[in-house]
Amino acid sequence: MPKLSQTLQSLLQPLLAIVVGLAVGAIAILIVGGSVMDTYAEMWNGAFGSFYFFTNTLARATPIILIGLGVALAFRAGFFNLGAEGQLILGGLSAAMTALYVPGPGWLKLLLAVIAGIVAGGIWSAFAGWLDTRFRMNLLITTLLLNYIAVFFASYMVSHPFMDRTGSAAMAQTLMIDNAAWLPKLFQGMSVHAGFLFAAISTILLFLYMRYTVSGYEVRMLGGNPLFAAYGGVNRGRLMLISMFVSGGLAGLAGAGEVLGTQYRFIDGSLAAPGYAWSGIMATLLASSHPIGTLLAALLLAALQTGGMGVERNTDVPLEISSLIQAVLILFVSARISYSFIKNRKKARAADGSSS
Repeated sequence: MPKLSQTLQSLLQPLLAIVVGLAVGAIAILIVGGSVMDTYAEMWNGAFGSFYFFTNTLARATPIILIGLGVALAFRAGFFNLGAEGQLILGGLSAAMTALYVPGPGWLKLLLAVIAGIVAGGIWSAFAGWLDTRFRMNLLITTLLLNYIAVFFASYMVSHPFMDRTGSAAMAQTLMIDNAAWLPKLFQGMSVHAGFLFAAISTILLFLYMRYTVSGYEVRMLGGNPLFAAYGGVNRGRLMLISMFVSGGLAGLAGAGEVLGTQYRFIDGSLAAPGYAWSGIMATLLASSHPIGTLLAALLLAALQTGGMGVERNTDVPLEISSLIQAVLILFVSARISYSFIKNRKKARAADGSSS
């Protein structure tokens, strides 16, 4: 019974955040002179109104789910990985380079490109973990700053040595990947590709890993009570490197999926501009780092984004209404985290006072 109550409470918080976000969005819609019911109806139709729009939402959610799962694993272990954007970009760049320049049949190029994306994102993330274990460099800062290195490195690579100079657009992008190395579409004529299957399978595997394996228990114990984990013999450094590698690997897989399943080449800025990385972090925070909750939260955020496009197409309400709702969700999550932090500090001070 206490476990059921805890589960219901964990579900209540994100639901309350959504209700508050929609309420603030309704106020903004009224301010600009729109109809709340019509606007939200168009938002629903833009996200789920037809099979085409539904698959667009799934395609938008795919990288958000994968990034969110990676961040969820790191957060559950007590490691703040804010480097998903850099890991996403390096994963996409590595996948494109592999698919373009590794010889072999299309299926082999595709397989190696996906693996290259995972490995590139994983190594970039684990590098930040290594800096923490070796030099005690703050993980929050290093993962955040490594994003800039990844962004500018990828920009240089596709603007100079690997730039496609055959077209007239003169964009900073690689050559087109051969279609034999593309990720297959799940439905003919629709945008959702096999990367969504990777996201769904990863969700199930991460949930089973966290719930039913010894290593998953160690991850949860380390994130929940580091001192108790150390007393129990958990090797923090080893677990950090593994957790950060898997976390970055999932972000790298998201980048590989976008390149191989949607863009079919690496285009400078195309993975950073949609804000996949920060949406993934938001989905994780909304779901309190629960894998299945992260998937659902990612679908919600993707629906807000695709639905917002429908609102802009069919009403006078601007696209930014969906961004406003997401901003309210961020504020709600930030307030919840701050409250928990302050509450835990008060408990720690009270415990120290009573012991002295």
